Amino acid sequence: MERFSVALARMDDILGAGRNFDMVSRDLTIAGSRARLYVVNGYAKEDILERIIAAWQALPRLPASAEDFVASCVAAADAQTEPDAQKAAVAVFSGKTLLLVERYQTYILLEAKTYPTRSVQEPDTSRVLRGSHDGFTENIMENAALLRRRVRDTHLTLEIATVGGRSRQDVAMIYMAGEAEEDMLSELRQKLEAISVRSFSLSQESLAECIAPRQWWNPFPKVRYTERPDVAVASIMEGSILLMVDNSPCVMILPATIFSFTEEVNDYYFPPLIGSYLKIVRLTVLFLNLFITPLWYLLVKNPAALPASMDFLLVQEEYYVPLILQLLLVEFIVDILKLASLNTPDALSNSFSMLGALILGDFAVQARWLVPEVLVYMAFVAVVNYAQHSYEMGYATKLCRMGLLLLIWAANWWGFGLGVLGILALIASTRPILGRSYLYPLIPFDRKAMWNMLHRRHIDRNNT
Repeated sequence: MERFSVALARMDDILGAGRNFDMVSRDLTIAGSRARLYVVNGYAKEDILERIIAAWQALPRLPASAEDFVASCVAAADAQTEPDAQKAAVAVFSGKTLLLVERYQTYILLEAKTYPTRSVQEPDTSRVLRGSHDGFTENIMENAALLRRRVRDTHLTLEIATVGGRSRQDVAMIYMAGEAEEDMLSELRQKLEAISVRSFSLSQESLAECIAPRQWWNPFPKVRYTERPDVAVASIMEGSILLMVDNSPCVMILPATIFSFTEEVNDYYFPPLIGSYLKIVRLTVLFLNLFITPLWYLLVKNPAALPASMDFLLVQEEYYVPLILQLLLVEFIVDILKLASLNTPDALSNSFSMLGALILGDFAVQARWLVPEVLVYMAFVAVVNYAQHSYEMGYATKLCRMGLLLLIWAANWWGFGLGVLGILALIASTRPILGRSYLYPLIPFDRKAMWNMLHRRHIDRNNT
Protein backbone atom coordinates (compact mmCIF):
# COMPACT_ATOMS: atom_id res chain seq x y z
CA MET A 1 0.00 0.00 0.00
CA GLU A 2 1.24 3.54 -0.73
CA ARG A 3 1.84 6.10 2.02
CA PHE A 4 -1.04 5.95 4.51
CA SER A 5 -2.38 9.49 3.94
CA VAL A 6 -2.34 8.92 0.18
CA ALA A 7 -4.10 5.58 0.59
CA LEU A 8 -6.81 7.23 2.72
CA ALA A 9 -7.35 10.02 0.19
CA ARG A 10 -7.55 7.51 -2.65
CA MET A 11 -10.08 5.30 -0.84
CA ASP A 12 -12.13 8.37 0.20
CA ASP A 13 -12.33 9.33 -3.47
CA ILE A 14 -13.24 5.82 -4.67
CA LEU A 15 -15.90 5.21 -2.02
CA GLY A 16 -17.20 8.78 -1.95
CA ALA A 17 -16.66 9.27 1.78
CA GLY A 18 -17.89 12.77 2.60
CA ARG A 19 -19.74 12.88 -0.72
CA ASN A 20 -22.17 10.02 -0.17
CA PHE A 21 -24.26 10.40 2.97
CA ASP A 22 -24.52 6.62 3.49
CA MET A 23 -20.75 5.98 3.41
CA VAL A 24 -19.44 6.00 6.97
CA SER A 25 -15.71 6.43 7.69
CA ARG A 26 -14.26 6.46 11.19
CA ASP A 27 -10.73 7.14 12.29
CA LEU A 28 -9.32 4.81 14.93
CA THR A 29 -6.10 4.29 16.86
CA ILE A 30 -5.11 0.66 17.24
CA ALA A 31 -2.06 -0.04 19.43
CA GLY A 32 -0.62 3.38 18.59
CA SER A 33 -1.16 3.04 14.80
CA ARG A 34 -3.58 5.13 12.81
CA ALA A 35 -6.47 3.29 11.12
CA ARG A 36 -9.70 4.08 9.31
CA LEU A 37 -12.88 2.04 8.99
CA TYR A 38 -15.26 2.24 5.99
CA VAL A 39 -18.78 0.77 5.89
CA VAL A 40 -22.07 1.50 4.13
CA ASN A 41 -24.47 2.67 6.83
CA GLY A 42 -27.37 0.57 5.57
CA TYR A 43 -25.25 -2.60 5.74
CA ALA A 44 -23.58 -2.03 9.11
CA LYS A 45 -24.32 -4.47 11.91
CA GLU A 46 -23.56 -2.06 14.71
CA ASP A 47 -23.46 -4.46 17.67
CA ILE A 48 -20.81 -6.65 15.99
CA LEU A 49 -18.72 -3.65 14.89
CA GLU A 50 -18.84 -2.15 18.38
CA ARG A 51 -17.46 -5.34 19.93
CA ILE A 52 -14.75 -5.67 17.27
CA ILE A 53 -13.62 -2.02 17.65
CA ALA A 54 -13.54 -2.34 21.45
CA ALA A 55 -11.30 -5.41 21.16
CA TRP A 56 -8.95 -3.56 18.78
CA GLN A 57 -8.59 -0.55 21.05
CA ALA A 58 -7.56 -2.83 23.91
CA LEU A 59 -4.69 -4.37 21.96
CA PRO A 60 -1.25 -3.68 23.52
CA ARG A 61 0.57 -4.15 20.19
CA LEU A 62 -0.15 -5.08 16.58
CA PRO A 63 0.85 -8.40 15.00
CA ALA A 64 3.64 -8.33 12.45
CA SER A 65 1.46 -8.79 9.34
CA ALA A 66 -2.09 -8.13 8.23
CA GLU A 67 -2.67 -11.87 7.88
CA ASP A 68 -1.67 -12.40 11.51
CA PHE A 69 -3.93 -9.50 12.51
CA VAL A 70 -6.90 -11.13 10.73
CA ALA A 71 -6.15 -14.51 12.28
CA SER A 72 -5.75 -13.35 15.87
CA CYS A 73 -7.51 -9.99 16.29
CA VAL A 74 -10.67 -10.09 14.13
CA ALA A 75 -13.76 -11.63 15.72
CA ALA A 76 -15.95 -11.41 12.59
CA ALA A 77 -17.12 -14.71 11.11
CA ASP A 78 -15.36 -14.00 7.83
CA ALA A 79 -12.32 -11.78 7.25
CA GLN A 80 -9.62 -11.56 4.60
CA THR A 81 -6.94 -9.34 3.17
CA GLU A 82 -7.17 -7.71 -0.25
CA PRO A 83 -4.20 -5.96 -1.94
CA ASP A 84 -6.25 -4.36 -4.75
CA ALA A 85 -8.03 -1.09 -3.94
CA GLN A 86 -10.74 -1.45 -6.60
CA LYS A 87 -11.69 -4.94 -5.45
CA ALA A 88 -11.74 -3.76 -1.86
CA ALA A 89 -14.11 -0.93 -2.82
CA VAL A 90 -16.46 -3.34 -4.64
CA ALA A 91 -16.50 -5.50 -1.51
CA VAL A 92 -17.55 -2.47 0.57
CA PHE A 93 -20.42 -1.77 -1.83
CA SER A 94 -21.39 -5.44 -1.45
CA GLY A 95 -21.74 -5.00 2.32
CA LYS A 96 -18.31 -5.72 3.78
CA THR A 97 -16.45 -3.48 6.21
CA LEU A 98 -13.04 -2.16 5.12
CA LEU A 99 -10.19 -1.47 7.54
CA LEU A 100 -6.98 0.39 6.66
CA VAL A 101 -4.15 0.22 9.18
CA GLU A 102 -1.08 2.43 8.81
CA ARG A 103 1.33 -0.40 9.58
CA TYR A 104 0.01 -2.84 6.97
CA GLN A 105 0.43 -2.68 3.21
CA THR A 106 -2.91 -4.26 2.34
CA TYR A 107 -6.65 -3.80 2.90
CA ILE A 108 -8.57 -5.80 5.50
CA LEU A 109 -12.19 -6.82 4.78
CA LEU A 110 -14.61 -7.90 7.50
CA GLU A 111 -17.97 -9.66 7.19
CA ALA A 112 -20.21 -7.70 9.58
CA LYS A 113 -23.24 -6.83 7.48
CA THR A 114 -26.99 -7.13 7.48
CA TYR A 115 -29.08 -6.68 4.34
CA PRO A 116 -32.41 -4.85 4.31
CA THR A 117 -34.94 -7.53 3.38
CA ARG A 118 -38.58 -8.49 3.68
CA SER A 119 -39.94 -11.52 5.47
CA VAL A 120 -40.00 -14.97 3.91
CA GLN A 121 -43.57 -15.36 2.70
CA GLU A 122 -45.48 -17.30 0.07
CA PRO A 123 -45.44 -15.76 -3.44
CA ASP A 124 -48.74 -14.23 -4.53
CA THR A 125 -48.58 -15.86 -7.96
CA SER A 126 -47.86 -19.44 -6.90
CA ARG A 127 -49.98 -20.46 -3.92
CA VAL A 128 -50.64 -23.99 -2.73
CA LEU A 129 -53.41 -25.54 -0.65
CA ARG A 130 -50.95 -27.85 1.05
CA GLY A 131 -47.20 -27.78 1.45
CA SER A 132 -44.77 -25.09 2.52
CA HIS A 133 -45.78 -21.45 2.45
CA ASP A 134 -42.37 -19.81 2.30
CA GLY A 135 -40.81 -18.08 -0.69
CA PHE A 136 -37.59 -16.55 -1.91
CA THR A 137 -36.66 -12.97 -1.00
CA GLU A 138 -34.33 -10.40 -2.56
CA ASN A 139 -31.41 -11.61 -0.41
CA ILE A 140 -29.31 -14.21 -2.21
CA MET A 141 -27.84 -15.56 1.05
CA GLU A 142 -31.28 -16.13 2.58
CA ASN A 143 -32.37 -17.87 -0.63
CA ALA A 144 -29.34 -20.15 -0.51
CA ALA A 145 -30.20 -21.02 3.09
CA LEU A 146 -33.76 -21.95 2.06
CA LEU A 147 -32.29 -24.44 -0.40
CA ARG A 148 -29.73 -25.81 2.08
CA ARG A 149 -32.49 -26.39 4.59
CA ARG A 150 -34.21 -28.75 2.16
CA VAL A 151 -31.15 -30.47 0.64
CA ARG A 152 -28.60 -31.56 3.23
CA ASP A 153 -26.40 -33.25 0.69
CA THR A 154 -22.73 -32.77 -0.06
CA HIS A 155 -23.50 -32.89 -3.81
CA LEU A 156 -25.50 -29.65 -3.72
CA THR A 157 -23.19 -27.09 -5.34
CA LEU A 158 -23.57 -23.30 -5.25
CA GLU A 159 -21.13 -21.42 -7.50
CA ILE A 160 -20.98 -17.64 -7.37
CA ALA A 161 -20.04 -15.21 -10.14
CA THR A 162 -20.04 -11.42 -10.42
CA VAL A 163 -21.39 -9.89 -13.62
CA GLY A 164 -22.11 -6.37 -14.83
CA GLY A 165 -19.52 -3.67 -15.31
CA ARG A 166 -21.02 -1.15 -12.88
CA SER A 167 -23.68 -3.00 -10.90
CA ARG A 168 -21.32 -5.93 -10.10
CA GLN A 169 -24.30 -8.22 -9.57
CA ASP A 170 -23.88 -11.53 -7.75
CA VAL A 171 -25.21 -14.50 -9.72
CA ALA A 172 -25.27 -18.01 -8.24
CA MET A 173 -25.32 -21.16 -10.36
CA ILE A 174 -26.86 -23.97 -8.30
CA TYR A 175 -26.99 -27.64 -9.24
CA MET A 176 -26.68 -31.14 -7.90
CA ALA A 177 -23.31 -32.65 -8.79
CA GLY A 178 -23.84 -35.94 -10.57
CA GLU A 179 -27.39 -35.06 -11.64
CA ALA A 180 -26.81 -32.02 -13.87
CA GLU A 181 -25.12 -32.69 -17.21
CA GLU A 182 -21.51 -31.49 -17.35
CA ASP A 183 -21.91 -30.22 -20.92
CA MET A 184 -24.72 -27.90 -19.87
CA LEU A 185 -22.77 -26.70 -16.83
CA SER A 186 -19.73 -25.87 -18.98
CA GLU A 187 -21.88 -24.10 -21.56
CA LEU A 188 -23.62 -22.01 -18.90
CA ARG A 189 -20.31 -21.04 -17.26
CA GLN A 190 -19.04 -19.85 -20.64
CA LYS A 191 -22.20 -17.80 -21.20
CA LEU A 192 -21.85 -16.13 -17.80
CA GLU A 193 -18.15 -15.37 -18.35
CA ALA A 194 -18.92 -13.86 -21.76
CA ILE A 195 -21.42 -11.33 -20.38
CA SER A 196 -20.19 -7.77 -20.93
CA VAL A 197 -22.87 -5.29 -19.88
CA ARG A 198 -22.55 -2.18 -17.75
CA SER A 199 -25.50 -2.78 -15.45
CA PHE A 200 -28.02 -5.42 -14.43
CA SER A 201 -30.83 -2.99 -13.70
CA LEU A 202 -33.58 -5.58 -14.31
CA SER A 203 -31.96 -8.44 -12.37
CA GLN A 204 -33.02 -11.83 -13.73
CA GLU A 205 -34.52 -10.39 -16.94
CA SER A 206 -31.25 -8.65 -17.77
CA LEU A 207 -29.41 -11.91 -17.20
CA ALA A 208 -31.88 -13.90 -19.33
CA GLU A 209 -31.50 -11.47 -22.23
CA CYS A 210 -27.71 -11.69 -22.02
CA ILE A 211 -27.52 -15.50 -22.22
CA ALA A 212 -30.59 -16.28 -24.38
CA PRO A 213 -30.37 -16.68 -28.17
CA ARG A 214 -31.39 -13.60 -30.15
CA GLN A 215 -34.96 -14.34 -31.29
CA TRP A 216 -36.90 -11.11 -30.71
CA TRP A 217 -39.69 -12.27 -33.01
CA ASN A 218 -40.30 -15.47 -31.04
CA PRO A 219 -42.66 -14.94 -28.05
CA PHE A 220 -42.24 -18.39 -26.48
CA PRO A 221 -40.33 -18.24 -23.17
CA LYS A 222 -36.91 -19.83 -22.89
CA VAL A 223 -36.67 -19.64 -19.10
CA ARG A 224 -38.86 -20.91 -16.29
CA TYR A 225 -39.11 -18.79 -13.16
CA THR A 226 -40.11 -19.69 -9.64
CA GLU A 227 -40.25 -17.93 -6.28
CA ARG A 228 -40.85 -21.18 -4.38
CA PRO A 229 -37.93 -23.04 -2.70
CA ASP A 230 -39.73 -26.41 -2.94
CA VAL A 231 -40.12 -26.06 -6.72
CA ALA A 232 -36.46 -25.03 -7.05
CA VAL A 233 -35.29 -28.02 -5.01
CA ALA A 234 -37.46 -30.45 -6.98
CA SER A 235 -35.95 -29.11 -10.22
CA ILE A 236 -32.40 -29.47 -8.87
CA MET A 237 -33.02 -33.08 -7.88
CA GLU A 238 -34.24 -33.80 -11.43
CA GLY A 239 -31.00 -32.50 -12.95
CA SER A 240 -31.96 -28.88 -13.69
CA ILE A 241 -29.71 -25.88 -13.05
CA LEU A 242 -30.77 -22.80 -11.12
CA LEU A 243 -29.58 -19.26 -11.71
CA MET A 244 -30.16 -17.05 -8.69
CA VAL A 245 -29.62 -13.29 -8.98
CA ASP A 246 -29.09 -11.08 -5.96
CA ASN A 247 -31.85 -8.47 -5.38
CA SER A 248 -34.47 -10.68 -7.03
CA PRO A 249 -36.80 -13.34 -5.58
CA CYS A 250 -37.23 -14.97 -9.00
CA VAL A 251 -34.99 -17.99 -9.61
CA MET A 252 -34.35 -19.13 -13.18
CA ILE A 253 -34.71 -22.86 -13.96
CA LEU A 254 -32.71 -24.24 -16.90
CA PRO A 255 -33.14 -25.94 -19.27
CA ALA A 256 -36.75 -25.07 -20.16
CA THR A 257 -38.91 -26.87 -22.71
CA ILE A 258 -42.45 -26.12 -23.81
CA PHE A 259 -43.72 -29.16 -21.89
CA SER A 260 -42.12 -28.02 -18.64
CA PHE A 261 -44.57 -25.10 -18.52
CA THR A 262 -47.44 -27.57 -18.03
CA GLU A 263 -46.01 -28.61 -14.64
CA GLU A 264 -47.07 -26.95 -11.41
CA VAL A 265 -46.32 -27.50 -7.74
CA ASN A 266 -49.95 -28.26 -6.80
CA ASP A 267 -49.76 -31.43 -8.91
CA TYR A 268 -47.30 -32.89 -6.41
CA TYR A 269 -49.08 -31.87 -3.21
CA PHE A 270 -52.01 -34.13 -4.14
CA PRO A 271 -52.16 -37.91 -4.67
CA PRO A 272 -50.96 -39.20 -8.08
CA LEU A 273 -54.46 -39.67 -9.54
CA ILE A 274 -55.56 -36.13 -8.67
CA GLY A 275 -52.20 -34.71 -9.74
CA SER A 276 -52.48 -36.47 -13.12
CA TYR A 277 -55.98 -35.07 -13.56
CA LEU A 278 -54.73 -31.54 -12.84
CA LYS A 279 -51.97 -32.01 -15.41
CA ILE A 280 -54.51 -33.08 -18.03
CA VAL A 281 -56.73 -30.10 -17.19
CA ARG A 282 -53.79 -27.70 -17.49
CA LEU A 283 -52.69 -29.15 -20.83
CA THR A 284 -56.26 -28.98 -22.15
CA VAL A 285 -56.56 -25.41 -20.94
CA LEU A 286 -53.38 -24.48 -22.83
CA PHE A 287 -54.93 -25.62 -26.13
CA LEU A 288 -58.28 -23.98 -25.34
CA ASN A 289 -56.52 -20.72 -24.53
CA LEU A 290 -54.90 -20.78 -27.96
CA PHE A 291 -57.72 -22.04 -30.18
CA ILE A 292 -61.17 -21.40 -28.68
CA THR A 293 -61.77 -17.85 -29.93
CA PRO A 294 -60.15 -18.42 -33.38
CA LEU A 295 -62.25 -21.57 -33.91
CA TRP A 296 -65.42 -19.80 -32.79
CA TYR A 297 -64.70 -16.85 -35.10
CA LEU A 298 -63.97 -19.25 -37.98
CA LEU A 299 -67.29 -21.09 -37.51
CA VAL A 300 -69.29 -17.89 -37.13
CA LYS A 301 -67.67 -16.49 -40.26
CA ASN A 302 -68.68 -19.62 -42.18
CA PRO A 303 -72.17 -20.48 -40.84
CA ALA A 304 -72.87 -22.84 -43.76
CA ALA A 305 -70.30 -25.27 -42.37
CA LEU A 306 -72.20 -25.58 -39.09
CA PRO A 307 -74.76 -28.37 -38.60
CA ALA A 308 -78.20 -27.36 -37.39
CA SER A 309 -77.49 -28.71 -33.90
CA MET A 310 -74.69 -26.16 -33.44
CA ASP A 311 -76.59 -23.05 -34.49
CA PHE A 312 -76.36 -21.82 -30.88
CA LEU A 313 -72.76 -20.84 -31.63
CA LEU A 314 -73.90 -18.19 -34.11
CA VAL A 315 -74.33 -14.57 -33.08
CA GLN A 316 -78.06 -14.04 -32.47
CA GLU A 317 -78.14 -10.28 -32.06
CA GLU A 318 -77.53 -7.54 -34.59
CA TYR A 319 -74.13 -5.88 -34.42
CA TYR A 320 -72.40 -3.00 -36.16
CA VAL A 321 -68.76 -3.41 -35.17
CA PRO A 322 -67.10 -6.28 -37.10
CA LEU A 323 -66.44 -9.36 -34.96
CA ILE A 324 -62.70 -9.29 -35.64
CA LEU A 325 -62.52 -5.75 -34.24
CA GLN A 326 -64.62 -6.76 -31.24
CA LEU A 327 -62.35 -9.69 -30.42
CA LEU A 328 -59.16 -7.65 -30.78
CA LEU A 329 -60.70 -4.76 -28.83
CA VAL A 330 -61.52 -7.00 -25.87
CA GLU A 331 -57.99 -8.51 -26.03
CA PHE A 332 -56.55 -5.00 -25.65
CA ILE A 333 -59.05 -3.96 -22.97
CA VAL A 334 -58.20 -7.02 -20.84
CA ASP A 335 -54.50 -6.14 -21.03
CA ILE A 336 -55.23 -2.52 -20.17
CA LEU A 337 -57.22 -3.63 -17.12
CA LYS A 338 -54.34 -5.89 -16.03
CA LEU A 339 -51.83 -3.05 -16.31
CA ALA A 340 -54.16 -0.64 -14.55
CA SER A 341 -54.77 -3.08 -11.68
CA LEU A 342 -51.02 -3.14 -10.95
CA ASN A 343 -51.06 0.62 -10.35
CA THR A 344 -54.37 0.79 -8.49
CA PRO A 345 -54.07 1.48 -4.73
CA ASP A 346 -55.77 -1.07 -2.50
CA ALA A 347 -58.21 1.56 -1.26
CA LEU A 348 -59.52 2.03 -4.81
CA SER A 349 -59.53 -1.62 -5.87
CA ASN A 350 -63.31 -2.02 -5.39
CA SER A 351 -64.00 1.07 -7.47
CA PHE A 352 -61.67 -0.16 -10.17
CA SER A 353 -63.44 -3.55 -10.28
CA MET A 354 -66.79 -1.79 -10.74
CA LEU A 355 -65.33 0.31 -13.54
CA GLY A 356 -63.97 -2.78 -15.29
CA ALA A 357 -67.36 -4.48 -15.00
CA LEU A 358 -69.00 -1.44 -16.63
CA ILE A 359 -66.52 -1.44 -19.51
CA LEU A 360 -66.89 -5.16 -20.20
CA GLY A 361 -70.49 -5.58 -19.08
CA ASP A 362 -74.05 -4.86 -20.03
CA PHE A 363 -73.35 -1.25 -21.02
CA ALA A 364 -70.94 -2.36 -23.73
CA VAL A 365 -73.63 -4.67 -25.14
CA GLN A 366 -76.35 -2.02 -24.96
CA ALA A 367 -74.09 0.49 -26.68
CA ARG A 368 -73.68 -2.04 -29.52
CA TRP A 369 -69.92 -2.11 -29.07
CA LEU A 370 -69.84 -5.83 -28.30
CA VAL A 371 -72.10 -8.84 -28.64
CA PRO A 372 -72.67 -11.13 -25.62
CA GLU A 373 -70.96 -14.08 -27.36
CA VAL A 374 -67.68 -12.16 -27.65
CA LEU A 375 -67.79 -11.28 -23.96
CA VAL A 376 -68.47 -14.90 -22.98
CA TYR A 377 -65.60 -16.36 -25.00
CA MET A 378 -63.13 -13.65 -24.05
CA ALA A 379 -64.07 -13.96 -20.36
CA PHE A 380 -63.37 -17.69 -20.63
CA VAL A 381 -59.99 -16.99 -22.22
CA ALA A 382 -59.13 -14.45 -19.51
CA VAL A 383 -59.91 -16.96 -16.75
CA VAL A 384 -58.11 -19.81 -18.52
CA ASN A 385 -55.00 -17.66 -18.84
CA TYR A 386 -54.57 -17.75 -15.06
CA ALA A 387 -54.77 -21.56 -14.93
CA GLN A 388 -51.07 -21.78 -15.85
CA HIS A 389 -48.44 -20.02 -13.78
CA SER A 390 -46.15 -18.56 -16.44
CA TYR A 391 -46.94 -14.99 -17.52
CA GLU A 392 -44.53 -15.34 -20.43
CA MET A 393 -46.29 -18.43 -21.77
CA GLY A 394 -49.66 -16.70 -21.29
CA TYR A 395 -48.62 -13.78 -23.49
CA ALA A 396 -47.01 -16.10 -26.04
CA THR A 397 -50.33 -17.92 -26.51
CA LYS A 398 -52.13 -14.57 -26.57
CA LEU A 399 -50.00 -13.23 -29.43
CA CYS A 400 -50.41 -16.48 -31.37
CA ARG A 401 -54.17 -16.34 -30.80
CA MET A 402 -54.37 -12.78 -32.11
CA GLY A 403 -52.29 -13.76 -35.14
CA LEU A 404 -54.67 -16.66 -35.83
CA LEU A 405 -57.66 -14.32 -35.67
CA LEU A 406 -56.11 -11.96 -38.21
CA LEU A 407 -55.22 -14.83 -40.57
CA ILE A 408 -58.77 -16.24 -40.34
CA TRP A 409 -60.17 -12.78 -41.08
CA ALA A 410 -57.92 -12.54 -44.16
CA ALA A 411 -58.18 -16.11 -45.55
CA ASN A 412 -60.82 -18.17 -43.69
CA TRP A 413 -59.90 -21.89 -43.47
CA TRP A 414 -56.68 -21.37 -45.38
CA GLY A 415 -55.69 -18.70 -42.88
CA PHE A 416 -56.44 -21.03 -39.98
CA GLY A 417 -54.31 -23.78 -41.51
CA LEU A 418 -51.42 -21.41 -42.22
CA GLY A 419 -51.69 -20.05 -38.68
CA VAL A 420 -51.48 -23.50 -37.10
CA LEU A 421 -48.48 -24.40 -39.26
CA GLY A 422 -46.86 -21.08 -38.37
CA ILE A 423 -47.32 -21.69 -34.63
CA LEU A 424 -45.83 -25.19 -34.93
CA ALA A 425 -42.90 -23.79 -36.91
CA LEU A 426 -42.43 -21.07 -34.29
CA ILE A 427 -42.30 -23.61 -31.46
CA ALA A 428 -39.99 -25.93 -33.39
CA SER A 429 -37.60 -23.07 -34.21
CA THR A 430 -37.35 -21.84 -30.62
CA ARG A 431 -33.75 -22.17 -29.48
CA PRO A 432 -33.43 -22.92 -25.77
CA ILE A 433 -30.67 -21.45 -23.63
CA LEU A 434 -29.54 -24.94 -22.64
CA GLY A 435 -30.59 -28.47 -23.49
CA ARG A 436 -31.26 -30.68 -26.47
CA SER A 437 -34.41 -29.14 -27.90
CA TYR A 438 -37.36 -26.91 -26.97
CA LEU A 439 -39.63 -29.86 -27.82
CA TYR A 440 -37.80 -32.40 -25.65
CA PRO A 441 -38.85 -35.11 -24.75
CA LEU A 442 -40.94 -35.22 -27.95
CA ILE A 443 -38.00 -34.27 -30.19
CA PRO A 444 -35.69 -36.12 -29.65
CA PHE A 445 -38.21 -38.65 -28.41
CA ASP A 446 -37.74 -40.01 -24.90
CA ARG A 447 -40.64 -42.29 -24.03
CA LYS A 448 -39.99 -42.44 -20.28
CA ALA A 449 -39.45 -38.71 -19.91
CA MET A 450 -42.54 -37.98 -22.02
CA TRP A 451 -44.70 -40.27 -19.91
CA ASN A 452 -43.41 -38.70 -16.70
CA MET A 453 -44.13 -35.25 -18.12
CA LEU A 454 -47.74 -36.04 -19.01
CA HIS A 455 -48.80 -37.61 -15.73
CA ARG A 456 -48.14 -37.23 -12.03
CA ARG A 457 -45.69 -39.99 -11.29
CA HIS A 458 -45.39 -41.83 -7.99
CA ILE A 459 -42.45 -41.13 -5.69
CA ASP A 460 -39.77 -43.75 -6.22
CA ARG A 461 -39.39 -45.37 -2.81
CA ASN A 462 -35.95 -46.67 -3.66
CA ASN A 463 -34.66 -43.33 -4.90
CA THR A 464 -36.46 -40.45 -3.22
